[in-house]
Amino acid sequence: MYTITEGHAMFAPPVEEHPGPSAPPAGMFDNMHGYEGTMAGGGGFLPPPMPSQPVPQPSPGPEQPHWNIPSISEDTARDAFSLYVSSKCCYSSAPVKDGVIINMESFNTYRYRLETFTESRSTEWSHEPFHGQPVDAYVQQPPGPWDLPAKVPTFFVDGEQKMKVPYTSSMKPCHDCVGMGRKPCKDCAGSGNKVCWVCNGSGFRHGDDRCHHCSGRGRENCAQCHGQGSTQCTTCRGKQQLLVFICLTVKWTNNSDNYVVEQSSGLQVSNLSQVSGKELFRDSQYLVYPVMGFPDPMIVQAAQRLVGDHQGKFSRTSRILQQRQTIELIPVTKVTYTWKGKTYVYFVYGNEFKVHTDDYPATCCCSVM
Repeated sequence: MYTITEGHAMFAPPVEEHPGPSAPPAGMFDNMHGYEGTMAGGGGFLPPPMPSQPVPQPSPGPEQPHWNIPSISEDTARDAFSLYVSSKCCYSSAPVKDGVIINMESFNTYRYRLETFTESRSTEWSHEPFHGQPVDAYVQQPPGPWDLPAKVPTFFVDGEQKMKVPYTSSMKPCHDCVGMGRKPCKDCAGSGNKVCWVCNGSGFRHGDDRCHHCSGRGRENCAQCHGQGSTQCTTCRGKQQLLVFICLTVKWTNNSDNYVVEQSSGLQVSNLSQVSGKELFRDSQYLVYPVMGFPDPMIVQAAQRLVGDHQGKFSRTSRILQQRQTIELIPVTKVTYTWKGKTYVYFVYGNEFKVHTDDYPATCCCSVM
């Protein structure tokens, strides 16, 4: 027989959970000269300072040669069409084998591309567990965000670098655990134990049969905190202190815009974004000069507009490191063919000989068993 004390489950009183602050308090961050507007979580990009030396003026690019892409042959058009049809599970190859090409028209078009490679910088207060790192806040005035040297980037390739701003690091008690290094366990609300899942807290299985899983207590040790009622603080990793510092993020971005001259073939311009063409012209320098003297006036107008837009827009929030402009000639061939007495059209375009058609005449319904 069990005693009265043994016969009743022992329930630990519920412990109210006191969650720590979700964000560091504003008073946690020092006031650093030159970084007064820096916030936790980051702010906007910092405008670069005015250049100390005159900015080199762009110069006209090299002369543009006149290029022509020979029209593709019927065999090339038919091979491209055959490859396209074979990639479609519901397309019959009969129009490719039996169709008769009656006309081929070239609608070669130009694509102008402007790339502006920029560097932008932003700052934010950050922190990490303190384990003996140097504390240098107020030793001397921190360098400005645009005075810190960064790695040499590869032009026209996106990248990012983060670094601590010197002379901004200080040691602070962890705001998340109030400097304790541990926090109440969320699984058991800090009690160290939970209701036994076998007996549902009663202490018994059937009648007077005491629960062997919890030894009749009605509760079992919390597996998350191993019965301690608290877990290590994930913010300071149990160190109780944080190293608080300003983090500088340097971001390199290749900003690109395209302009494709409209052509009257009937092929949507959006299709041309998937292919390449023959490069006719390339000019890369610190700041490019808009293309001049190109035979298609639409390209000249687009170059003037995009160069002005890029140099005005990106210089306000970032530093322009390099610009590059190219002109491609994209081959577009409209192929008209007949099959079973009716006329149809498909397009072959780009160096890759991609095919597009809106009215393929021999399709079937596919079903997957």
